[in-house]
Parts: sequence; C-alpha cells; structure tokens
Amino acid sequence: MKPLRLLRSRTIVLPFENIDTDRIIPARFLTTTERSGLGKFAFQDWRYRADGSPDPAFVLNQPRARGAEILVAGRNFGCGSSREHAPWALLDCGIRAVLSSEIADIFRGNALKNGLLAIVLSESEHRYLLDHPGIELAIDVVAGHIELPDGGRFSFEMDAFARHCLIEGVDQLGFLLRCEDDIARFEARAA
Repeated sequence: MKPLRLLRSRTIVLPFENIDTDRIIPARFLTTTERSGLGKFAFQDWRYRADGSPDPAFVLNQPRARGAEILVAGRNFGCGSSREHAPWALLDCGIRAVLSSEIADIFRGNALKNGLLAIVLSESEHRYLLDHPGIELAIDVVAGHIELPDGGRFSFEMDAFARHCLIEGVDQLGFLLRCEDDIARFEARAA
C-alpha cells in the first residue's frame, strides 16, 4: 500500500444512492485474487455500452474525471455483498478516497484495510460536495479534516488503527510483520 497522509484532488461526483458492490465491480469479474487489473472493470455496466465502447455520459469517462482521485458518492455507498474486489477496483482505477453521508460498514472496513480512504460526512457536508462537483479538496488523514477551496474544513472520524495503517502505507499483515521481533521476544518470555 502507498502511504496516504495528504490527498489533494478534484472530486468526481456519482450522486446515486445505494450503489452496491455489484455495481462497483460486477460478480463476473471476481475470478481473481490479484488486486491489479480490476480498475478496468470498475462500474463496468455503467461505464461501457453493450458493444464495449465507453459511454461518454458516465462521469468516469468524461475529461473532467481524468486524474481525479476523490469520489463523492450518494448515500449508502458500497452496500450489498462483502467483496473485497470493490475497493481493489476503485484503487486500481485511480480512486484514493470515497466520501459520502453513509458508507456500508463492511465496504468501509474493506476499503480502509486496503488503502482506500472511506469517509462518512454529515448530511449537510455531503450535500455541499454533491452540489459542487469537480472542486479541489485536500484531505489531511493525519489531522482528520478535509480542506475546501475557500479554506473551510470538514472534520472526520476514523479508527486510530486504520488511520495509522493508511499513514504508514501498511495493511494489517504488514503491520504484524513489522512487529515480528517484538512478537518473537514476547513468545520467548511466555515459553
């Protein structure tokens, strides 16, 4: 995982509610345990026409979405099944953060464990972002706030361990491996 301390990006707004994990990455693409390569399937049934060509009406296919790393999604994002492929697909297509007023718990946990920042905002903060697509935000993971173009800020809460892992760029297994010497010393004392 890449460390994530500060993220500056324009937003992409996908205002639809109840976007489930099958919308994020359809089940037919869940045939791999590799994290890379899944980005091309993110939102497959929305992004592409039946003939496989990109649908220019879909926000991720529009020129203004190029290089944007922050997705502002409608309420109840990531609902449905618990597939870890959904955050993998978003990360692989360049999304580093998802902001919404409601993010499904299992999706949020999977996202944070895999380096995708998933932030729950108040209804009014969320509405502001939905109403201002394409604005530049600065998400400070260390300080726990989002800076708006006018200097205003939205604060956000995050589990301390998830924050630590994002800042350090390490997943749960990587964290444990970093503690390998301490674990070995503890086990030697306990024996």
